[in-house]
Amino acid sequence: MWRAIFTAITLLFVAAVVYVVFRVHRFSPIQRLARKHRVLAWLTAVMAVAAIELFALINQYAAIIVFLHLFAAMALCDFVAFVVRKKTRKKFGYDAQNIVAIALTAVYLGAGWFFAHHVYQTEYTFYTQKEIGADLRVVEIADAHLGKMMRGEKFAEQMKRVQATNPDVVVIAGDFVDIDTEKADVIEACRALGELETRYGVYYIFGNHDEGYYHFRDFTGEELRGELTSNGVKILEDESVLIDDRFYIIGRHDKAVRGRASIEELTSELDRSKYIIVLDHQPNDYANEAAAKVDLVLSGHTHGGHIFPAGFIGVATGINDFLYGTEKRDETNFVVSSGIAGWAIPFKTGAISEYVVIGIRKN
Repeated sequence: MWRAIFTAITLLFVAAVVYVVFRVHRFSPIQRLARKHRVLAWLTAVMAVAAIELFALINQYAAIIVFLHLFAAMALCDFVAFVVRKKTRKKFGYDAQNIVAIALTAVYLGAGWFFAHHVYQTEYTFYTQKEIGADLRVVEIADAHLGKMMRGEKFAEQMKRVQATNPDVVVIAGDFVDIDTEKADVIEACRALGELETRYGVYYIFGNHDEGYYHFRDFTGEELRGELTSNGVKILEDESVLIDDRFYIIGRHDKAVRGRASIEELTSELDRSKYIIVLDHQPNDYANEAAAKVDLVLSGHTHGGHIFPAGFIGVATGINDFLYGTEKRDETNFVVSSGIAGWAIPFKTGAISEYVVIGIRKN
């Protein structure tokens, strides 16, 4: 599945390169140059398009995203101009079309940059007939991907906002670190988690990015675990914990881990009269989790779509059961967070960045 998707993206990118070069070649200054120096005009068009690679100073993914969006904007402008010409028989200059396409790309991705780097507070409330005592406030943080989009210092700033919500418990739903995470950021972010004042503490599960890529990082998996646990963060790996005799938190291994326990195994010996919260990084075991009759499942991984329309492809192909927000299946509520940051791509055109504040109340 992934091989087919990446192959399609590669073919699209090659076609986009050719298309954009031809569109840039139609700028009137380059056309005037072409009348005298045809080869030089084509080289100028190619070099102008290649200048997009300057976005690789952020990272290569940023350059690719900018290029693909410019391609889409140019294709859209061409289509609109074609329709207008057919209906009005008026011609639009290629310069105007290209300038509009560049402006659209700049505005659209400018908004995407803002939504990727501006963190919102999202709130949900769920009701239960189970005896949970006083109302429970849970804060979910997912997909920090500590690195260029969110350094340790910025993560620490966000934890001050989380503290202001007066959480009973904070849960980290995976992908805390990434391929470009530096040890200094891990130390600072873990210290910020350790400074949170909660009634029941901070609980953590690993995502698909957390335990991989160590040969690219300046810290090991054991060092990551050590920083978390030394700051009082409790790591759950296919295990459950009963908190204050009020509710359970089950932390699942990531789907990518071979031999992870089924949700049936993890819940088989629990007291079903108590509220059960499941942390599962990837939202793709909904049928089994609903059949197990857990009360609340918290996930991340999708980044809410990150770049439109990529997230919908994941749901349509069955890679994910759900993209973003809340869903209820039978008696189980599901929450998928778009994440407090995101992986590699410094734009979010399909979602916002967020941490999630969840209220659980007796019905």
